Amino acid sequence: MSGELTLLVLRLVFLAIMWIFIFSIIYALRSDLFGSRSRDYQRAMEQSRQQGTAPQPQPVPATAPAPTPAPSAQQQSAPSRPQQAQQSQPQGPNSFEKVVLTSGPRRGTEIKLSDQPLLIGRSPDADLRIQDDYTSTRHARLLKWNDTWMVQDLDSTNGTYVNDERVSQPVEIRRGTVVRIGTTTFELR
Repeated sequence: MSGELTLLVLRLVFLAIMWIFIFSIIYALRSDLFGSRSRDYQRAMEQSRQQGTAPQPQPVPATAPAPTPAPSAQQQSAPSRPQQAQQSQPQGPNSFEKVVLTSGPRRGTEIKLSDQPLLIGRSPDADLRIQDDYTSTRHARLLKWNDTWMVQDLDSTNGTYVNDERVSQPVEIRRGTVVRIGTTTFELR
């Protein structure tokens, strides 16, 4: 009788140890998949905002251009090279040439825009790689749609924020709009 009781107690202890082990594995997996959203995330966001509010150089007022002599008839017929370059560049309020990272580990990085979508995330195939704990592998995408740049969240864990508002569908990016992914912020210029 006492042998059976001892065997039952050993079985129950073994079963309890096994369940503790299983729950610790589940907890570790959940932490790896979903990350921490607690004080660490808030602290990282505050540091990111502080980096982004560094004093910016003030613009220098332009001086009036010196008068130029009137062009000859031959010069009037063909525009000069700088004028041709200006004419070929889009001049609209939402025409952007590059992405500029304004805060985060890669602050100051610039990426030239093309008409192709720009993938943002931790993935090795991402066009803009952001290595931080709050960025998903395939976090968001910048895309041009009807001559308008849009940012689309790709169901990321911690979300994509446009002007400090979390977005769930593609949102238009205008001049001066701040986009935040993890602890990194960027603007289109």
